[in-house]
Amino acid sequence: MSALTNAAALPDSGLEIDVLGPLPDAPPGVLPKTGVVLIGTPATIRHMAAGLGELETPCVVTGCIGLETFSIGRQDAPQSGSAATPTNAALPPLLGTIADLASIHARRRISLALVSVPSDRASAATRVLDALDRMSIPHRVVPTLQDSLRGVVAQRPLPTPRAGLAITEQSPAASSAPRNTSIVTSPRAIDITRLIGRSQARLDEDAIARIITGKRVLITGAGGSIGAELARVCARFSPQKLLLMERAENALFQIDHEMGSRFASIPRQAILHDVNDADQTLRLMLEHRPHVVFHSAAHKHVPLMEDHPALAVGNNLFATKSIADASIASGVERFVMISSDKAVNPSSVMGATKRLAELYIAGIARAHSAPTRLSMVRFGNVLASACSVIPIWSQQLAEGGPLSVTDPRMTRYFMTIPEAAALVVQAGALDQPAQRAPVYVLDMGRPISILRLAQRFARLNGYAPRVRWTPELAALIRNTPASPDDQLADDDLDTPKDSHATAQGVDIVFTGVRPGEKLFEQLAYDAEQLAPTAHNAINQWSSPEPEVADPSDALRLVADMMPYRSAGAEKRAVIDAIRRWVPEMTGGSAPGGSASPRPS
Repeated sequence: MSALTNAAALPDSGLEIDVLGPLPDAPPGVLPKTGVVLIGTPATIRHMAAGLGELETPCVVTGCIGLETFSIGRQDAPQSGSAATPTNAALPPLLGTIADLASIHARRRISLALVSVPSDRASAATRVLDALDRMSIPHRVVPTLQDSLRGVVAQRPLPTPRAGLAITEQSPAASSAPRNTSIVTSPRAIDITRLIGRSQARLDEDAIARIITGKRVLITGAGGSIGAELARVCARFSPQKLLLMERAENALFQIDHEMGSRFASIPRQAILHDVNDADQTLRLMLEHRPHVVFHSAAHKHVPLMEDHPALAVGNNLFATKSIADASIASGVERFVMISSDKAVNPSSVMGATKRLAELYIAGIARAHSAPTRLSMVRFGNVLASACSVIPIWSQQLAEGGPLSVTDPRMTRYFMTIPEAAALVVQAGALDQPAQRAPVYVLDMGRPISILRLAQRFARLNGYAPRVRWTPELAALIRNTPASPDDQLADDDLDTPKDSHATAQGVDIVFTGVRPGEKLFEQLAYDAEQLAPTAHNAINQWSSPEPEVADPSDALRLVADMMPYRSAGAEKRAVIDAIRRWVPEMTGGSAPGGSASPRPS
């Protein structure tokens, strides 16, 4: 049941009623015994009637009211002289439609209206609740069964959003005041792959099974969006044991609990540990002896790392060093580090520290003689991950808007979390040469306009997007022609039936590019080429010269950066040190700043 104050659930029915306000002749949480009417579609009315029938103290349902005219035929109510089936018996007598509400109320004196309207019919719900308010008829809103099963919860536009599809209620005394008639529903259960217009890549499951089935698999950052999905993917291939390593206690508990519920037959162990602790990391690796390691733990949020560059150095470079070194020492067969498209020509501390980690992995791959195969996988943004645009927009939509976009010119590569995680595992299964650490680049398709994505997101949720242009932004866009490669066609959108002309509007506003952000991302350097691999959704980054000519560069890299991993390190000094090793980095230090030469 939703976490509602004074919410009442009908026993064993799954029916949930919002009881935020007092009911006539009954305390909160109790239904009146007479004068109850059900308003909705035939399906939602049946669901409510069936739930009410399970009450220990039943109430008398006067009848039902349709959103619009619908036939009382074989499927909706028993015909005269025909036997009533259980399905037919579930529909109370039809009193009329919403257009007849005034006359029905005059005849029947409705004491309570229970309203259940599918989330994709927001404008119909608005009409119903407006009419009930005008007549001061007490009403409560019941989520539909379909929406509940899909996890779609409607919201009121209150300062603190609560569950329950409804409109801000007013007392009869205040009914003459202007009323907020906007319905705000949380996002529908939309198909994310259709949101970005992308089909999912096929997997070579035999190749994945060869490295996962019967093996001990360790995942760092297992409580994160990608780490958790890696655990789900690997569990499908019957590993000998799953080792879930995570430093965030709650996140670790959640993924461990989920894996126990969904994959009870797979042995697993939750390891609460920060891989930045090199000594303990090595002890744990020698204790558990994993065959395969997926290193997902990292600091990923660009603006935060601009303010905390030393922490980015510590977690993105030195934690990677810790787990990679321990993997080699403990005889791991395959080590896969998850990198980012932001490591290419980085404009941010986050991207530059990911690039440092890539340089270290490439260096030690050439230096060690152990059988461990190391590789790295780059990809762009994943939809619906924690703190990404979809959860942010979902919350903004639930609060009544507006949806925020940083800059109308901004584009990004996108893929779904399941596809990204599956392809990371697939990349780990590719044949890899000894003493090389290939950088695999996932096929991200084409870059997508963030503004266009926000407009599409609004439409898929039944809203009409309204872009709030300023004269400066409008002029900027006029001088920056849109590329046809970053657009999305809306001809296949599954928009609600009553959207279009009657859809409620939601604003899209621009908030400005944040520190460290690019207007567009790259997946490889211009001078480099992407070579195909055995899987058509994975390319290998190749360049004519070795990435690190001297393996000892990796040792000099960590020695040089060691003083800058402490949280107390001076920000400007940390960024200058990063730029010594990633000279192509832009942003970070103040204009005119220069970094000293790389140590030799």
